[in-house]
Amino acid sequence: MKRAYLVVAFLVWAVVSAGPVIRVAAQSGAFVPVTQDMQANPDPADWLHISRTYNQHRFSPLTQINKSNVAQLRMAWSRGLPAGTQESTPIVYRGVMYVMAPGAGIQALDATNGDLIWQYERNYPQGVAARAARSKSLGIYEDMLYFGAPDGFLVALDAQTGKLRWETKVDNGQITAGGLLVADGKVISNRTCQQAKREFCFIAAHDAKTGREVWKFYVTAAPGEPGGETWGKVAVEERAAGPWGLPGSYDPVRKVVYWGVANPNPYTRFKRHGSYDAVPLTSPAELYSNSTVALNVETGKLVWYFQELPGDDWDADHNHERILVRTRVSPDPRFVKWINPALTPGTQQDIVITVAEGGGMFAVAQQTGQFLWARPFPYDDPNINMTVVDVKTGRTGVNPDKLFKKDGDTILGCYHNTRGLWQIAYHPGKNSLYVPFHDQCLSMQAVNSNQTGYGRRTGVLRPGSDPNAYMGLAKIDVATGEMRVIYSQPQPTNGSALVTAGDLVFFGDLNRRLRALDADSGKVLWETVVGGMIVNSTISYAVNGKQYIMVYTGAAQSATTGPLGLTGNVMPAPVMGHNAIYVFALP
Repeated sequence: MKRAYLVVAFLVWAVVSAGPVIRVAAQSGAFVPVTQDMQANPDPADWLHISRTYNQHRFSPLTQINKSNVAQLRMAWSRGLPAGTQESTPIVYRGVMYVMAPGAGIQALDATNGDLIWQYERNYPQGVAARAARSKSLGIYEDMLYFGAPDGFLVALDAQTGKLRWETKVDNGQITAGGLLVADGKVISNRTCQQAKREFCFIAAHDAKTGREVWKFYVTAAPGEPGGETWGKVAVEERAAGPWGLPGSYDPVRKVVYWGVANPNPYTRFKRHGSYDAVPLTSPAELYSNSTVALNVETGKLVWYFQELPGDDWDADHNHERILVRTRVSPDPRFVKWINPALTPGTQQDIVITVAEGGGMFAVAQQTGQFLWARPFPYDDPNINMTVVDVKTGRTGVNPDKLFKKDGDTILGCYHNTRGLWQIAYHPGKNSLYVPFHDQCLSMQAVNSNQTGYGRRTGVLRPGSDPNAYMGLAKIDVATGEMRVIYSQPQPTNGSALVTAGDLVFFGDLNRRLRALDADSGKVLWETVVGGMIVNSTISYAVNGKQYIMVYTGAAQSATTGPLGLTGNVMPAPVMGHNAIYVFALP
Protein backbone atom coordinates (compact mmCIF):
# COMPACT_ATOMS: atom_id res chain seq x y z
CA MET A 1 0.00 0.00 0.00
CA LYS A 2 2.81 2.41 0.89
CA ARG A 3 4.63 1.69 -2.38
CA ALA A 4 1.43 2.27 -4.41
CA TYR A 5 0.93 5.58 -2.62
CA LEU A 6 4.48 6.66 -3.46
CA VAL A 7 4.01 5.80 -7.14
CA VAL A 8 0.80 7.86 -7.30
CA ALA A 9 2.48 10.75 -5.47
CA PHE A 10 5.38 10.67 -7.93
CA LEU A 11 3.03 10.75 -10.91
CA VAL A 12 1.14 13.71 -9.48
CA TRP A 13 4.42 15.53 -8.81
CA ALA A 14 5.61 14.79 -12.36
CA VAL A 15 2.45 16.22 -13.92
CA VAL A 16 2.37 19.33 -11.76
CA SER A 17 6.07 20.02 -12.25
CA ALA A 18 6.01 19.64 -16.02
CA GLY A 19 5.73 23.37 -16.71
CA PRO A 20 2.84 25.67 -17.58
CA VAL A 21 0.96 23.07 -19.66
CA ILE A 22 -0.52 20.05 -17.87
CA ARG A 23 -1.68 17.52 -20.42
CA VAL A 24 -3.89 14.82 -18.92
CA ALA A 25 -5.60 13.13 -21.85
CA ALA A 26 -5.50 13.15 -25.61
CA GLN A 27 -8.36 14.62 -27.61
CA SER A 28 -10.00 11.93 -29.69
CA GLY A 29 -9.93 12.25 -33.48
CA ALA A 30 -8.16 14.70 -35.71
CA PHE A 31 -8.59 18.36 -34.79
CA VAL A 32 -10.72 20.24 -37.31
CA PRO A 33 -9.57 23.88 -37.62
CA VAL A 34 -12.15 26.61 -37.00
CA THR A 35 -12.71 28.59 -40.19
CA GLN A 36 -14.16 32.05 -40.71
CA ASP A 37 -17.28 30.44 -42.20
CA MET A 38 -17.68 28.31 -39.08
CA GLN A 39 -17.39 31.39 -36.91
CA ALA A 40 -20.03 33.19 -38.97
CA ASN A 41 -22.38 30.17 -38.94
CA PRO A 42 -21.50 27.96 -35.96
CA ASP A 43 -22.71 24.40 -35.76
CA PRO A 44 -25.76 24.40 -33.43
CA ALA A 45 -23.85 22.01 -31.17
CA ASP A 46 -20.99 24.50 -30.63
CA TRP A 47 -20.65 27.75 -28.69
CA LEU A 48 -17.86 29.68 -30.46
CA HIS A 49 -18.39 33.25 -29.17
CA ILE A 50 -19.43 34.83 -25.89
CA SER A 51 -23.03 34.86 -27.12
CA ARG A 52 -22.60 31.94 -29.59
CA THR A 53 -22.89 34.03 -32.76
CA TYR A 54 -21.42 37.27 -34.12
CA ASN A 55 -24.79 39.02 -33.80
CA GLN A 56 -24.77 38.45 -30.00
CA HIS A 57 -28.17 36.73 -29.91
CA ARG A 58 -27.39 34.12 -27.20
CA PHE A 59 -29.89 31.90 -28.98
CA SER A 60 -29.34 28.14 -29.15
CA PRO A 61 -31.01 26.35 -32.10
CA LEU A 62 -30.99 23.09 -30.12
CA THR A 63 -34.44 21.65 -29.41
CA GLN A 64 -33.80 18.42 -27.48
CA ILE A 65 -34.58 20.24 -24.24
CA ASN A 66 -37.97 21.92 -24.55
CA LYS A 67 -41.01 22.96 -22.57
CA SER A 68 -42.42 19.44 -22.47
CA ASN A 69 -39.36 17.78 -20.91
CA VAL A 70 -37.27 20.49 -19.22
CA ALA A 71 -38.62 19.45 -15.81
CA GLN A 72 -36.58 16.25 -16.19
CA LEU A 73 -33.21 18.05 -16.31
CA ARG A 74 -30.59 16.51 -14.03
CA MET A 75 -26.99 17.37 -13.25
CA ALA A 76 -24.71 15.67 -15.77
CA TRP A 77 -21.44 16.78 -14.19
CA SER A 78 -19.78 19.49 -12.13
CA ARG A 79 -16.22 20.58 -11.61
CA GLY A 80 -14.58 22.85 -9.06
CA LEU A 81 -12.52 25.84 -10.13
CA PRO A 82 -9.72 27.81 -8.43
CA ALA A 83 -10.34 30.83 -6.22
CA GLY A 84 -10.73 34.28 -7.75
CA THR A 85 -13.04 36.54 -9.71
CA GLN A 86 -15.30 34.83 -12.24
CA GLU A 87 -16.95 36.92 -14.99
CA SER A 88 -16.34 34.90 -18.15
CA THR A 89 -18.19 32.61 -20.56
CA PRO A 90 -16.59 29.46 -22.00
CA ILE A 91 -16.20 28.27 -25.58
CA VAL A 92 -17.36 24.81 -26.64
CA TYR A 93 -16.08 23.28 -29.87
CA ARG A 94 -16.59 19.69 -31.03
CA GLY A 95 -17.03 18.30 -27.53
CA VAL A 96 -14.28 20.31 -25.81
CA MET A 97 -15.04 23.11 -23.35
CA TYR A 98 -12.39 25.82 -23.10
CA VAL A 99 -12.53 27.63 -19.76
CA MET A 100 -10.79 30.71 -18.41
CA ALA A 101 -10.43 29.56 -14.83
CA PRO A 102 -10.29 32.11 -11.97
CA GLY A 103 -6.68 33.06 -11.47
CA ALA A 104 -6.28 33.54 -15.25
CA GLY A 105 -5.35 30.03 -16.30
CA ILE A 106 -6.91 28.11 -19.19
CA GLN A 107 -8.43 24.63 -19.04
CA ALA A 108 -9.63 22.36 -21.84
CA LEU A 109 -12.28 19.96 -20.54
CA ASP A 110 -14.21 17.03 -21.92
CA ALA A 111 -17.63 18.67 -22.32
CA THR A 112 -19.45 15.41 -21.52
CA ASN A 113 -17.98 14.86 -18.04
CA GLY A 114 -15.60 17.72 -17.11
CA ASP A 115 -12.43 15.62 -17.26
CA LEU A 116 -9.30 17.70 -17.78
CA ILE A 117 -7.67 17.43 -21.21
CA TRP A 118 -5.00 20.08 -20.74
CA GLN A 119 -4.30 23.09 -18.56
CA TYR A 120 -2.24 26.21 -19.21
CA GLU A 121 -0.93 28.03 -16.15
CA ARG A 122 0.93 31.25 -16.81
CA ASN A 123 3.77 32.42 -14.59
CA TYR A 124 2.59 35.93 -13.69
CA PRO A 125 5.13 38.46 -12.39
CA GLN A 126 4.96 39.76 -8.86
CA GLY A 127 2.38 42.50 -8.52
CA VAL A 128 -0.03 41.09 -11.11
CA ALA A 129 -3.33 40.28 -9.40
CA ALA A 130 -4.24 37.23 -11.47
CA ARG A 131 -7.08 36.25 -9.10
CA ALA A 132 -8.78 39.58 -9.84
CA ALA A 133 -8.78 39.06 -13.61
CA ARG A 134 -12.19 39.89 -15.09
CA SER A 135 -11.89 38.66 -18.68
CA LYS A 136 -15.31 38.16 -20.25
CA SER A 137 -14.50 35.74 -23.07
CA LEU A 138 -12.01 33.64 -24.98
CA GLY A 139 -11.56 33.38 -28.75
CA ILE A 140 -10.90 30.49 -31.12
CA TYR A 141 -9.71 30.40 -34.74
CA GLU A 142 -8.09 27.71 -36.86
CA ASP A 143 -6.20 25.62 -34.27
CA MET A 144 -5.53 28.38 -31.73
CA LEU A 145 -7.27 29.58 -28.57
CA TYR A 146 -6.87 33.22 -27.47
CA PHE A 147 -7.15 35.04 -24.15
CA GLY A 148 -6.23 38.35 -22.59
CA ALA A 149 -3.86 37.81 -19.69
CA PRO A 150 -3.68 40.14 -16.65
CA ASP A 151 -0.01 40.88 -17.32
CA GLY A 152 -1.10 42.79 -20.45
CA PHE A 153 -0.37 40.10 -23.04
CA LEU A 154 -2.68 38.81 -25.73
CA VAL A 155 -1.90 35.08 -25.75
CA ALA A 156 -2.47 32.36 -28.36
CA LEU A 157 -2.42 28.69 -27.32
CA ASP A 158 -2.48 25.52 -29.36
CA ALA A 159 -6.09 24.37 -29.02
CA GLN A 160 -5.05 20.70 -29.03
CA THR A 161 -2.22 20.81 -26.51
CA GLY A 162 -2.38 24.12 -24.62
CA LYS A 163 1.17 25.01 -25.63
CA LEU A 164 2.03 28.66 -26.20
CA ARG A 165 2.00 29.62 -29.88
CA TRP A 166 2.57 33.37 -29.57
CA GLU A 167 2.10 36.28 -27.17
CA THR A 168 1.96 40.02 -27.75
CA LYS A 169 2.20 42.79 -25.16
CA VAL A 170 -0.74 45.17 -25.68
CA ASP A 171 -1.12 47.11 -22.41
CA ASN A 172 -0.25 46.97 -18.71
CA GLY A 173 -2.95 44.47 -17.75
CA GLN A 174 -6.10 46.37 -18.69
CA ILE A 175 -6.97 43.77 -21.36
CA THR A 176 -8.10 41.40 -18.63
CA ALA A 177 -11.22 43.50 -17.92
CA GLY A 178 -12.63 43.02 -21.40
CA GLY A 179 -13.25 40.23 -23.86
CA LEU A 180 -12.24 39.03 -27.29
CA LEU A 181 -13.90 38.95 -30.69
CA VAL A 182 -12.20 36.90 -33.40
CA ALA A 183 -13.29 38.08 -36.84
CA ASP A 184 -11.82 38.24 -40.34
CA GLY A 185 -8.60 36.59 -39.17
CA LYS A 186 -8.10 39.15 -36.42
CA VAL A 187 -8.26 38.97 -32.63
CA ILE A 188 -10.04 42.14 -31.52
CA SER A 189 -9.69 43.12 -27.87
CA ASN A 190 -10.95 45.81 -25.53
CA ARG A 191 -9.67 47.08 -22.21
CA THR A 192 -10.16 49.51 -19.37
CA CYS A 193 -8.07 52.63 -18.80
CA GLN A 194 -6.93 54.39 -15.67
CA GLN A 195 -8.51 57.52 -14.22
CA ALA A 196 -7.79 60.51 -16.47
CA LYS A 197 -5.24 58.55 -18.56
CA ARG A 198 -5.86 57.97 -22.29
CA GLU A 199 -2.91 55.64 -22.85
CA PHE A 200 -4.90 52.40 -22.91
CA CYS A 201 -8.32 53.68 -23.99
CA PHE A 202 -8.39 51.73 -27.24
CA ILE A 203 -9.76 48.77 -29.15
CA ALA A 204 -7.06 46.79 -30.96
CA ALA A 205 -6.90 44.15 -33.68
CA HIS A 206 -4.05 41.64 -33.95
CA ASP A 207 -3.35 39.12 -36.66
CA ALA A 208 -4.75 35.82 -35.41
CA LYS A 209 -1.87 33.77 -36.85
CA THR A 210 1.09 35.89 -35.75
CA GLY A 211 -0.04 38.33 -33.06
CA ARG A 212 1.09 41.31 -35.14
CA GLU A 213 -0.89 44.48 -34.44
CA VAL A 214 -3.12 45.34 -37.42
CA TRP A 215 -4.90 48.45 -36.13
CA LYS A 216 -5.74 50.41 -33.00
CA PHE A 217 -8.72 52.71 -32.44
CA TYR A 218 -8.65 55.16 -29.55
CA VAL A 219 -12.15 55.67 -28.18
CA THR A 220 -11.44 59.20 -26.92
CA ALA A 221 -11.03 61.71 -29.74
CA ALA A 222 -7.84 63.77 -29.83
CA PRO A 223 -7.55 67.46 -30.80
CA GLY A 224 -7.61 67.82 -34.57
CA GLU A 225 -9.56 64.59 -35.02
CA PRO A 226 -13.31 64.41 -35.66
CA GLY A 227 -14.90 64.85 -32.24
CA GLY A 228 -11.74 66.21 -30.67
CA GLU A 229 -13.41 69.51 -29.76
CA THR A 230 -16.08 67.69 -27.73
CA TRP A 231 -13.66 67.28 -24.82
CA GLY A 232 -13.30 71.02 -24.32
CA LYS A 233 -9.98 71.98 -22.78
CA VAL A 234 -9.09 68.55 -21.34
CA ALA A 235 -5.52 67.65 -22.33
CA VAL A 236 -5.38 64.78 -24.80
CA GLU A 237 -3.45 62.49 -22.45
CA GLU A 238 -6.22 62.93 -19.82
CA ARG A 239 -9.16 62.04 -22.08
CA ALA A 240 -10.28 58.72 -20.67
CA ALA A 241 -13.20 56.41 -21.40
CA GLY A 242 -12.75 52.66 -21.53
CA PRO A 243 -14.21 50.22 -24.08
CA TRP A 244 -13.73 47.57 -21.41
CA GLY A 245 -17.09 45.83 -21.05
CA LEU A 246 -18.69 43.09 -23.10
CA PRO A 247 -17.03 42.49 -26.48
CA GLY A 248 -18.55 43.75 -29.70
CA SER A 249 -20.60 42.20 -32.47
CA TYR A 250 -19.63 41.71 -36.11
CA ASP A 251 -21.35 41.77 -39.49
CA PRO A 252 -19.28 39.55 -41.82
CA VAL A 253 -21.14 40.87 -44.89
CA ARG A 254 -20.59 44.56 -44.21
CA LYS A 255 -17.27 43.74 -42.51
CA VAL A 256 -18.07 46.12 -39.67
CA VAL A 257 -17.50 45.66 -35.93
CA TYR A 258 -19.97 47.28 -33.47
CA TRP A 259 -18.61 48.06 -30.02
CA GLY A 260 -19.81 49.85 -26.89
CA VAL A 261 -17.73 52.37 -24.92
CA ALA A 262 -18.11 53.11 -21.21
CA ASN A 263 -18.36 56.36 -19.24
CA PRO A 264 -15.70 59.05 -19.23
CA ASN A 265 -13.52 59.27 -16.14
CA PRO A 266 -13.05 60.68 -13.57
CA TYR A 267 -16.74 60.13 -12.97
CA THR A 268 -18.11 63.67 -12.67
CA ARG A 269 -18.12 66.58 -15.11
CA PHE A 270 -17.02 68.79 -12.19
CA LYS A 271 -13.87 66.70 -11.69
CA ARG A 272 -13.05 66.42 -15.39
CA HIS A 273 -13.61 70.06 -16.33
CA GLY A 274 -13.98 72.13 -13.16
CA SER A 275 -17.59 72.89 -14.10
CA TYR A 276 -20.68 70.85 -14.93
CA ASP A 277 -21.41 72.92 -18.07
CA ALA A 278 -17.91 73.11 -19.57
CA VAL A 279 -19.10 70.71 -22.29
CA PRO A 280 -22.61 70.62 -23.80
CA LEU A 281 -25.52 68.91 -22.08
CA THR A 282 -26.46 67.34 -25.42
CA SER A 283 -24.52 65.08 -27.75
CA PRO A 284 -21.86 65.14 -28.93
CA ALA A 285 -19.90 65.57 -25.72
CA GLU A 286 -16.67 63.77 -24.73
CA LEU A 287 -16.71 61.43 -27.73
CA TYR A 288 -16.80 58.47 -27.88
CA SER A 289 -17.77 57.86 -24.27
CA ASN A 290 -21.09 56.03 -23.76
CA SER A 291 -21.38 55.48 -27.49
CA THR A 292 -21.73 52.77 -30.07
CA VAL A 293 -18.82 52.85 -32.50
CA ALA A 294 -18.95 51.04 -35.86
CA LEU A 295 -15.45 50.21 -37.11
CA ASN A 296 -14.17 48.83 -40.40
CA VAL A 297 -12.76 45.42 -39.49
CA GLU A 298 -9.89 45.68 -41.98
CA THR A 299 -8.63 49.14 -41.02
CA GLY A 300 -10.16 50.05 -37.67
CA LYS A 301 -11.46 53.31 -39.18
CA LEU A 302 -14.66 54.77 -37.77
CA VAL A 303 -17.68 54.13 -40.00
CA TRP A 304 -20.21 55.87 -37.73
CA TYR A 305 -20.97 56.47 -34.08
CA PHE A 306 -24.07 57.06 -31.98
CA GLN A 307 -23.75 58.57 -28.52
CA GLU A 308 -26.35 57.34 -26.04
CA LEU A 309 -25.33 59.49 -23.05
CA PRO A 310 -23.21 62.63 -23.52
CA GLY A 311 -20.90 63.84 -20.77
CA ASP A 312 -21.90 61.21 -18.22
CA ASP A 313 -21.91 62.47 -14.61
CA TRP A 314 -22.65 59.17 -12.79
CA ASP A 315 -20.58 56.28 -14.21
CA ALA A 316 -23.66 55.05 -16.10
CA ASP A 317 -21.82 52.63 -18.39
CA HIS A 318 -23.03 51.89 -21.92
CA ASN A 319 -20.34 49.28 -22.52
CA HIS A 320 -22.54 46.28 -23.21
CA GLU A 321 -23.09 44.08 -26.24
CA ARG A 322 -24.65 45.50 -29.41
CA ILE A 323 -27.23 43.07 -30.75
CA LEU A 324 -27.71 42.92 -34.53
CA VAL A 325 -31.26 42.16 -35.69
CA ARG A 326 -33.15 42.30 -38.96
CA THR A 327 -36.69 43.27 -38.04
CA ARG A 328 -39.82 45.11 -38.97
CA VAL A 329 -39.45 48.55 -37.38
CA SER A 330 -42.79 49.76 -36.01
CA PRO A 331 -42.17 51.45 -32.63
CA ASP A 332 -45.47 51.96 -30.83
CA PRO A 333 -45.82 55.33 -29.04
CA ARG A 334 -47.75 53.56 -26.29
CA PHE A 335 -44.51 51.82 -25.31
CA VAL A 336 -41.71 53.88 -26.88
CA LYS A 337 -41.00 57.41 -25.66
CA TRP A 338 -38.77 58.66 -28.48
CA ILE A 339 -39.44 57.80 -32.15
CA ASN A 340 -37.84 59.25 -35.28
CA PRO A 341 -40.74 60.82 -37.24
CA ALA A 342 -39.01 60.03 -40.54
CA LEU A 343 -39.57 56.31 -39.96
CA THR A 344 -41.91 54.49 -42.29
CA PRO A 345 -43.58 52.04 -39.88
CA GLY A 346 -43.41 48.41 -40.86
CA THR A 347 -40.29 48.58 -43.02
CA GLN A 348 -37.67 45.84 -42.64
CA GLN A 349 -34.31 47.10 -41.44
CA ASP A 350 -31.01 45.86 -40.04
CA ILE A 351 -30.73 47.49 -36.63
CA VAL A 352 -28.39 47.66 -33.66
CA ILE A 353 -30.06 47.27 -30.26
CA THR A 354 -28.45 48.10 -26.94
CA VAL A 355 -29.61 48.17 -23.32
CA ALA A 356 -27.31 50.02 -20.92
CA GLU A 357 -26.19 49.49 -17.35
CA GLY A 358 -27.40 52.97 -16.52
CA GLY A 359 -30.80 52.44 -18.13
CA GLY A 360 -32.03 53.27 -21.59
CA MET A 361 -32.69 51.14 -24.67
CA PHE A 362 -31.73 52.34 -28.15
CA ALA A 363 -32.36 51.14 -31.70
CA VAL A 364 -30.29 52.60 -34.54
CA ALA A 365 -29.83 51.69 -38.20
CA GLN A 366 -27.00 49.22 -38.61
CA GLN A 367 -25.72 50.70 -41.86
CA THR A 368 -25.62 54.37 -40.87
CA GLY A 369 -26.17 54.72 -37.12
CA GLN A 370 -29.34 56.75 -37.78
CA PHE A 371 -31.53 57.07 -34.70
CA LEU A 372 -34.72 54.98 -34.97
CA TRP A 373 -36.22 54.86 -31.49
CA ALA A 374 -35.38 54.76 -27.80
CA ARG A 375 -37.13 54.15 -24.50
CA PRO A 376 -36.23 54.48 -20.85
CA PHE A 377 -35.26 51.13 -19.41
CA PRO A 378 -36.63 49.52 -17.46
CA TYR A 379 -39.22 52.21 -16.65
CA ASP A 380 -39.78 55.90 -17.20
CA ASP A 381 -39.11 57.81 -13.98
CA PRO A 382 -38.73 61.48 -12.98
CA ASN A 383 -35.25 60.68 -11.65
CA ILE A 384 -33.96 59.36 -14.98
CA ASN A 385 -30.52 60.74 -15.87
CA MET A 386 -30.93 60.96 -19.66
CA THR A 387 -33.30 62.28 -22.30
CA VAL A 388 -33.50 62.32 -26.09
CA VAL A 389 -33.83 65.96 -27.02
CA ASP A 390 -34.23 65.70 -30.79
CA VAL A 391 -36.08 62.72 -32.22
CA LYS A 392 -35.29 63.81 -35.79
CA THR A 393 -31.53 63.66 -35.29
CA GLY A 394 -31.32 61.38 -32.26
CA ARG A 395 -29.19 63.88 -30.37
CA THR A 396 -29.29 62.76 -26.75
CA GLY A 397 -28.98 64.78 -23.58
CA VAL A 398 -28.39 64.48 -19.87
CA ASN A 399 -31.05 65.47 -17.36
CA PRO A 400 -29.77 68.85 -16.06
CA ASP A 401 -31.63 68.35 -12.77
CA LYS A 402 -29.42 65.34 -12.03
CA LEU A 403 -26.04 66.98 -12.66
CA PHE A 404 -23.59 67.81 -9.87
CA LYS A 405 -23.51 71.63 -9.91
CA LYS A 406 -20.99 72.05 -7.10
CA ASP A 407 -18.70 70.05 -4.85
CA GLY A 408 -20.61 68.15 -2.18
CA ASP A 409 -23.85 67.86 -4.15
CA THR A 410 -25.76 64.61 -3.65
CA ILE A 411 -28.17 63.30 -6.27
CA LEU A 412 -30.55 60.39 -6.58
CA GLY A 413 -30.59 59.34 -10.22
CA CYS A 414 -31.90 56.44 -12.25
CA TYR A 415 -30.69 53.99 -13.30
CA HIS A 416 -27.69 52.24 -11.76
CA ASN A 417 -26.46 48.70 -12.51
CA THR A 418 -29.92 47.97 -13.81
CA ARG A 419 -28.13 45.39 -15.87
CA GLY A 420 -24.53 44.55 -15.18
CA LEU A 421 -22.04 42.70 -17.32
CA TRP A 422 -24.26 39.69 -17.81
CA GLN A 423 -25.49 39.12 -21.36
CA ILE A 424 -29.05 39.49 -22.60
CA ALA A 425 -30.63 37.26 -25.27
CA TYR A 426 -32.71 37.50 -28.46
CA HIS A 427 -35.18 34.90 -29.73
CA PRO A 428 -35.52 35.29 -33.54
CA GLY A 429 -38.70 33.22 -33.65
CA LYS A 430 -40.42 35.62 -31.26
CA ASN A 431 -38.50 38.74 -32.35
CA SER A 432 -38.00 39.46 -28.67
CA LEU A 433 -35.18 40.45 -26.34
CA TYR A 434 -34.95 38.86 -22.89
CA VAL A 435 -33.27 41.16 -20.37
CA PRO A 436 -32.61 40.27 -16.71
CA PHE A 437 -32.56 43.59 -14.83
CA HIS A 438 -32.54 45.27 -11.43
CA ASP A 439 -35.01 48.06 -10.62
CA GLN A 440 -32.27 50.12 -9.00
CA CYS A 441 -31.16 53.74 -8.89
CA LEU A 442 -28.11 55.57 -7.51
CA SER A 443 -27.43 57.82 -4.57
CA MET A 444 -24.10 59.58 -5.12
CA GLN A 445 -22.17 62.52 -3.71
CA ALA A 446 -19.66 64.63 -5.62
CA VAL A 447 -16.34 64.93 -3.76
CA ASN A 448 -13.88 66.75 -5.96
CA SER A 449 -10.88 66.00 -3.75
CA ASN A 450 -11.20 62.29 -4.52
CA GLN A 451 -9.44 60.93 -7.60
CA THR A 452 -12.68 59.59 -9.00
CA GLY A 453 -14.71 62.72 -8.27
CA TYR A 454 -17.23 61.02 -6.01
CA GLY A 455 -17.59 60.15 -2.33
CA ARG A 456 -20.50 58.22 -0.84
CA ARG A 457 -22.01 56.14 -3.63
CA THR A 458 -24.57 53.36 -3.29
CA GLY A 459 -27.35 51.63 -5.16
CA VAL A 460 -30.88 52.20 -3.87
CA LEU A 461 -34.28 50.81 -4.73
CA ARG A 462 -36.07 53.03 -7.22
CA PRO A 463 -38.39 55.31 -5.24
CA GLY A 464 -41.89 53.84 -5.20
CA SER A 465 -40.83 50.50 -6.68
CA ASP A 466 -41.89 47.10 -5.37
CA PRO A 467 -38.99 45.49 -3.45
CA ASN A 468 -40.49 42.07 -4.20
CA ALA A 469 -39.93 42.81 -7.89
CA TYR A 470 -36.38 44.17 -7.51
CA MET A 471 -35.13 41.71 -10.12
CA GLY A 472 -37.15 41.22 -13.28
CA LEU A 473 -36.93 39.45 -16.62
CA ALA A 474 -38.19 41.72 -19.39
CA LYS A 475 -39.46 40.42 -22.72
CA ILE A 476 -39.25 43.23 -25.27
CA ASP A 477 -40.79 43.14 -28.74
CA VAL A 478 -38.03 44.43 -31.01
CA ALA A 479 -40.49 45.62 -33.67
CA THR A 480 -42.78 47.66 -31.42
CA GLY A 481 -40.71 48.28 -28.30
CA GLU A 482 -43.40 46.83 -26.05
CA MET A 483 -41.97 45.47 -22.79
CA ARG A 484 -43.55 42.87 -20.53
CA VAL A 485 -41.96 41.77 -17.27
CA ILE A 486 -42.66 38.04 -17.44
CA TYR A 487 -40.90 37.12 -14.19
CA SER A 488 -39.81 38.95 -11.03
CA GLN A 489 -38.34 38.24 -7.59
CA PRO A 490 -36.74 40.13 -4.67
CA GLN A 491 -33.33 38.41 -5.02
CA PRO A 492 -30.71 39.82 -7.44
CA THR A 493 -29.16 38.19 -10.47
CA ASN A 494 -25.79 38.15 -12.21
CA GLY A 495 -26.65 35.38 -14.64
CA SER A 496 -26.72 35.83 -18.41
CA ALA A 497 -29.93 35.05 -20.26
CA LEU A 498 -30.04 32.14 -22.70
CA VAL A 499 -32.95 31.45 -25.08
CA THR A 500 -33.38 28.24 -27.03
CA ALA A 501 -35.37 26.95 -29.97
CA GLY A 502 -37.17 24.84 -27.37
CA ASP A 503 -38.82 28.17 -26.37
CA LEU A 504 -37.07 28.29 -23.01
CA VAL A 505 -35.28 31.09 -21.19
CA PHE A 506 -32.53 30.06 -18.77
CA PHE A 507 -30.94 32.35 -16.20
CA GLY A 508 -29.43 32.04 -12.72
CA ASP A 509 -29.25 34.33 -9.71
CA LEU A 510 -27.14 35.23 -6.70
CA ASN A 511 -29.36 33.08 -4.51
CA ARG A 512 -27.91 29.93 -6.19
CA ARG A 513 -31.07 29.25 -8.24
CA LEU A 514 -30.92 28.24 -11.90
CA ARG A 515 -34.26 28.32 -13.70
CA ALA A 516 -35.88 27.52 -17.03
CA LEU A 517 -38.85 29.73 -17.93
CA ASP A 518 -41.49 29.50 -20.60
CA ALA A 519 -40.34 32.08 -23.16
CA ASP A 520 -43.89 33.34 -23.63
CA SER A 521 -45.44 33.36 -20.18
CA GLY A 522 -42.40 33.45 -17.89
CA LYS A 523 -43.74 30.47 -15.95
CA VAL A 524 -40.98 28.62 -14.11
CA LEU A 525 -40.80 25.14 -15.65
CA TRP A 526 -37.66 23.92 -13.87
CA GLU A 527 -35.51 25.08 -10.99
CA THR A 528 -32.43 23.73 -9.27
CA VAL A 529 -30.08 24.91 -6.53
CA VAL A 530 -26.32 24.95 -7.13
CA GLY A 531 -23.42 25.48 -4.78
CA GLY A 532 -22.73 29.17 -5.28
CA MET A 533 -23.81 32.41 -6.93
CA ILE A 534 -24.44 32.12 -10.67
CA VAL A 535 -22.44 34.66 -12.67
CA ASN A 536 -22.59 35.37 -16.43
CA SER A 537 -21.95 32.16 -18.50
CA THR A 538 -25.27 30.27 -19.10
CA ILE A 539 -24.77 28.47 -22.41
CA SER A 540 -26.12 25.43 -24.25
CA TYR A 541 -24.20 22.98 -26.42
CA ALA A 542 -24.41 19.38 -27.64
CA VAL A 543 -22.04 16.43 -27.90
CA ASN A 544 -22.94 13.23 -29.73
CA GLY A 545 -26.52 14.41 -30.09
CA LYS A 546 -27.01 15.18 -26.38
CA GLN A 547 -27.89 18.75 -25.37
CA TYR A 548 -26.41 20.33 -22.23
CA ILE A 549 -27.04 23.52 -20.20
CA MET A 550 -24.02 24.99 -18.40
CA VAL A 551 -23.40 27.75 -15.82
CA TYR A 552 -20.47 28.99 -13.73
CA THR A 553 -20.75 29.82 -10.07
CA GLY A 554 -18.44 32.28 -8.36
CA ALA A 555 -18.34 35.99 -7.70
CA ALA A 556 -17.97 39.00 -9.92
CA GLN A 557 -16.78 42.33 -8.58
CA SER A 558 -18.94 45.48 -8.30
CA ALA A 559 -21.86 43.90 -10.19
CA THR A 560 -22.12 41.32 -7.40
CA THR A 561 -21.36 43.34 -4.28
CA GLY A 562 -23.75 46.20 -5.02
CA PRO A 563 -26.97 44.16 -5.41
CA LEU A 564 -26.03 41.91 -2.49
CA GLY A 565 -25.66 44.94 -0.25
CA LEU A 566 -29.11 46.14 -1.26
CA THR A 567 -30.98 42.85 -0.92
CA GLY A 568 -29.33 41.18 2.06
CA ASN A 569 -32.65 41.03 3.91
CA VAL A 570 -34.47 38.94 1.28
CA MET A 571 -32.11 35.99 0.92
CA PRO A 572 -29.76 33.90 3.06
CA ALA A 573 -26.16 34.98 3.41
CA PRO A 574 -24.58 34.57 -0.04
CA VAL A 575 -22.14 31.74 -0.68
CA MET A 576 -18.87 33.52 -1.43
CA GLY A 577 -15.89 31.98 -3.16
CA HIS A 578 -17.63 28.89 -4.50
CA ASN A 579 -16.19 28.69 -8.03
CA ALA A 580 -17.42 25.75 -10.07
CA ILE A 581 -18.95 24.55 -13.34
CA TYR A 582 -22.41 22.95 -13.33
CA VAL A 583 -23.76 21.13 -16.39
CA PHE A 584 -27.27 19.70 -16.82
CA ALA A 585 -28.90 17.35 -19.31
CA LEU A 586 -31.94 15.12 -19.73
CA PRO A 587 -31.66 11.64 -18.19
